[in-house]
Amino acid sequence: MPYTASNPQPASSDELRARIPGWGVDLDPKDRPSVPRERLDLPTGARWEFPERQPGHEAREKSIEHKFVTPVFGTSMPLKGLSGAIRRYAYRCSEARAAHWLILIAGDRVDAWESHLASFATLRPDNPIAQTGVRTELSHHGVSSRIGQKRADVNHQWLDPIIVAGPWVLAGAGVFSAIRAVRRRRRT
Repeated sequence: MPYTASNPQPASSDELRARIPGWGVDLDPKDRPSVPRERLDLPTGARWEFPERQPGHEAREKSIEHKFVTPVFGTSMPLKGLSGAIRRYAYRCSEARAAHWLILIAGDRVDAWESHLASFATLRPDNPIAQTGVRTELSHHGVSSRIGQKRADVNHQWLDPIIVAGPWVLAGAGVFSAIRAVRRRRRT
């Protein structure tokens, strides 16, 4: 239950410890570095009522660590398509697990590819040469800024063309082979 003016008492330590994994690990003053200067007698000035819930909270994704979605939330980028399904699946895992975050990253990558594919249906499709910075590498000393420098990205520099251009080359090869297959069928 949230803290409001009508319910100013927080839950007991035992209730919180049972409901939230890891709650209370810093209860012992020896475990808190701020204890010598910590003052609890100062007024906070915080007075608020629990706000009215924004409509649509039933379908929103939320962490399994939280009881409910915050009363106000953003809806500027609603989940859609395969990337949305992947992101919804990520919220079945705890935020404390790497799987949650890795699945969210996978959802972002799928969303990027969905956007690339959707751009081909428009009058201005994505331009991989301009948008990946390949021209800038050639015109603004991209290679010379890495050679002889103690930069961290030099170790994986050889992977950059594969990661950036590889998917576009594979997609182009797929389109080329599809066109070739269609032409062969028409001839026979």
